Amino acid sequence: MIKNDLFLKALNGETVERPPVWMMRQAGRYLPEFRALKEKYDFFTRCRTPELASEITVQPIDIIGPDAAILFSDILVIPQAMNIEVEMKDGIGPWLPNPIRSLKDVEQVVVPDVHEELGYVMEAIKLTKEQLDNRVPLIGFAGSPWTILCYAVQGQGSKNFDKAKALCFTEPEAAHLLLQKITDTTIAYLKAKVAAGVNAVQIFDSWGGMLSPTDYQEFSWKYIQQIVDALKEETKVIVFGKGCWFALQEMSKSGAAALGVDWTCSPRNARYLTGGQITLQGNFDPSRLLSPPNEIKKMVKQMIDEFGKDRYVVNLGHGILPNIPVENAKAFVDAVKEYHV
Repeated sequence: MIKNDLFLKALNGETVERPPVWMMRQAGRYLPEFRALKEKYDFFTRCRTPELASEITVQPIDIIGPDAAILFSDILVIPQAMNIEVEMKDGIGPWLPNPIRSLKDVEQVVVPDVHEELGYVMEAIKLTKEQLDNRVPLIGFAGSPWTILCYAVQGQGSKNFDKAKALCFTEPEAAHLLLQKITDTTIAYLKAKVAAGVNAVQIFDSWGGMLSPTDYQEFSWKYIQQIVDALKEETKVIVFGKGCWFALQEMSKSGAAALGVDWTCSPRNARYLTGGQITLQGNFDPSRLLSPPNEIKKMVKQMIDEFGKDRYVVNLGHGILPNIPVENAKAFVDAVKEYHV
C-alpha cells in the first residue's frame, strides 16, 4: 500500500485533510542534481536509460517533497517509436528533420509494438517503483495526439503551428489518419505503463489552445476521449489542456478523474464550467514561483481557498521553469503541507 495516498484520494473525490501537491516538470532543470546529469548525458539518453530516468524521477521527492512522482520521460518518445525521427537540440528544443507534410508521409508512420520500441520506459517504471518504495504514487504520461501531430508536422516548436494547422485544413484525411495512428499507439503505451506499475496517467494537450473550439473538437478532443475511454477502467486519467478552458464543460463529462487548468482560468470559472463534481488540478502561474517564498505561500493558500481543499490537486498551470530557485519550489510544496482551513 502507498504510504502517502493523498493524491489518489483527491482523484477519487474523497474528503482530505489538505489537498495533495506535485508540479509538472518537477523532475527537471531547476534542480542542480538534474543539471549535473544533464552535463553528462544527452536528453534522449536520459530518457532511454532506465537507471537515469528513475534517478531523475525520484530526485524531487527527496529534495522538495511533493505528494506524487511523475516519471521522467518525454512526450516525443511516441513519435520516435512510430518511425518519426526526433532530436533534441540545445537552444531549439525538439527538432524533427523529416516533418510529415502529406498523406504519403503519414502512410510511412507505423503503429509500433510498444513493448519492443518503448520497453525502456516500462523498465524505468519498475526501477522507480523500487526506489520510491511506496512512499508516493507514480504518474505516467503521454502527449495528446494533436500535440504530437503539431511537432510531427511542424518539425519543431512554434508560436502558431501554422504548418500543422495547414495539414489539418487542406488534407484532413491525412491529418485524421495520423491522429488515429498516434491515438492507437498512445493507448497501447499508457496501458503498458499501467501494467508496469504507474498509479495514474496524465494526457498533456500542450497545444490544444491553438485551436478554435470547433476545430478542437475535431482535431484534438475526440482523440483524447478515445484514450480516456480505453484507460478509465484501468487507472485514473488526468487531462490537461493548456489554454483549453473553453472545453472544460465537455471534458468534465469525459470519464477523466481530473482536469488540469492553466493560470488564465480562475478557480471559480473552472469549478463553474465543470459543474463542481470533478477533481481539478492547477493552476499557479509557473513564473509566480519567482516571487519571494513568503509571498508564494500566501498565494498558494489563497488558491486552495478558492478551489476548495477537496477534489483538488495543487499544481502549476504548466511546467516549472528552469530558472526557479529550489527554495521557492520548496515553499510552494510546503505551503500546501501547512494548509489548514
